[in-house]
Amino acid sequence: MKLKKASFIMKIVILAVIVYAGISIATVQAQIDEAKDNNAALQSEVDAALQKNAELEYDLAHVGDDETIEEIARENGFVQPGEKIFYDVSN
Repeated sequence: MKLKKASFIMKIVILAVIVYAGISIATVQAQIDEAKDNNAALQSEVDAALQKNAELEYDLAHVGDDETIEEIARENGFVQPGEKIFYDVSN
């Protein structure tokens, strides 16, 4: 009788350990998934920052070029002497 009782208690203990391990694994897996999502978002931010940095380095390298100056002037609405600006008002 004592052996059956000890065997039954041992089964309950083993079952409790298995359930606890399962819950722990599920919790850790959720944390891993969240960390992967966070990592992907941060990597996207890093890529965008690297792209912006490359653009700024290009701008610094070409700050005195006539083409760069003309491009900036055109972006701000300036034109060469004698040029005409046509606006599309159909939209």
